[in-house]
Amino acid sequence: MRHTFPRRLALATLAAAAACAALPLAAQAQGAYPAKPVTLVVPTAAGGTTDLSARMLAQALGPVLGQSVVVDNKGGGNGNIAAAAVKRAEPDGYTLLMQYSGYHVISPLLTTQKTWDTADFQPVANVLSAPQIIVVRDGLPVKTLAELIAYAKANPGKLNYASSGNGSLQHVTGAMLEQQGGQVDLTFGTAPPFMPHIQAGKLRVLAVTGKERLPSLPNVPTTAEAGCPQVNATSWFALFAPANTPRPVIDKLVADVRTVVQNPAFQQKAQEQGATADYQAPQQLGARVKTDLADWARVIKAANIQAD
Repeated sequence: MRHTFPRRLALATLAAAAACAALPLAAQAQGAYPAKPVTLVVPTAAGGTTDLSARMLAQALGPVLGQSVVVDNKGGGNGNIAAAAVKRAEPDGYTLLMQYSGYHVISPLLTTQKTWDTADFQPVANVLSAPQIIVVRDGLPVKTLAELIAYAKANPGKLNYASSGNGSLQHVTGAMLEQQGGQVDLTFGTAPPFMPHIQAGKLRVLAVTGKERLPSLPNVPTTAEAGCPQVNATSWFALFAPANTPRPVIDKLVADVRTVVQNPAFQQKAQEQGATADYQAPQQLGARVKTDLADWARVIKAANIQAD
């Protein structure tokens, strides 16, 4: 016997079938994040602590996310090129900024033509922290920070100070130390890029600008121990997303980055490089940005540092 459906019922059945068929497509369109590789934009060239942070994170985060994580170096402009690029990116979690604190909280204070601001980014998580170290060439006749300051005062204009540019953290930290001890000339930087030269005896470390000694340089005193307690500059390296990135995407990134940074193997690798695996949640990182902006603004004003 042949059965026939009423036309209205047949249309309803077809509509329901079409809706069911469309469900997988809709779910695929919305997708579970991430559905493709994620890019970490780095505001420096390859090498250095920011790049190291990004590559350490990318290598460990990929398996946790279930997608490859690609590092894209966009150096130049004191971090402005990379930050502007991420600001313009689609806020979907696939283009993120692996940021260096010196760029995030100093560059905005010194840039006359702003292409971005800290409000253009959502904090995801802090990954690494590393104090600055004060180094001199091995042939310089000083072995302590106090001796360096005394030597600089006794030999005005005779020392050359290396900095990565006007408004860089090295520049502003130098100004901070100068405010403590007069005219000085030296090199600042986070430990990882200097470690091979230190181990080879080509550079001598006089002090660490953090609150605690570095496990990788246990015999090097802090600036407080060396007589300059007000010189306290720790760099941080953190992940940011463009503003308006959906909350579920941010939550996924936060959870997975926390898993990576709190892994003992990741922490050990960071320590070997002269840094510290230092997870901070979005709220903590956001508060740190505000505090650092205010602190560095005071140093910049006191030192009368001008934008280029």
